Amino acid sequence: MSAASRTRVRSNSAWSLEQIEAFLGESSIPLRLSCNAGKGFPSLNSMWFEYRDGSLWCATHASSAILGFLRADPRCAVEVAPNEPPYCGVRGQANAVISREGAGELLERLIARYLGDTNPGLAAWLMSRIDDEYAIELRPTWLSSWDYRP
Repeated sequence: MSAASRTRVRSNSAWSLEQIEAFLGESSIPLRLSCNAGKGFPSLNSMWFEYRDGSLWCATHASSAILGFLRADPRCAVEVAPNEPPYCGVRGQANAVISREGAGELLERLIARYLGDTNPGLAAWLMSRIDDEYAIELRPTWLSSWDYRP
């Protein structure tokens, strides 16, 4: 059973799983990732992502605080939505799995997706730290969408 087929879509979702997957596959806006930061407060992070094999994939540096938060508690919430109207998007909950495997290749794909050739200085700086990158796989437990476009 694929990860996507294990993902539950809420009954009040505006879109089917196929529509949600299409939106996530086409979107090049960062996702918002919320996790438990300890001491009773959440942490909210904007991260580049790709949707692949039923999971949302992000890359982050070894020095990132989010790695510690997700190691302590892998439960998190995600949202992918533009900031401008007409409003639409996807949100849900997921479990995070952290790995070094494939992190460098993931970072390269994310740089191409989000920067292209628009900021070579930032791309070079990110690539200079590639040996210390981690992949974060967000495995959704449920997803839902809203769509207020005409």
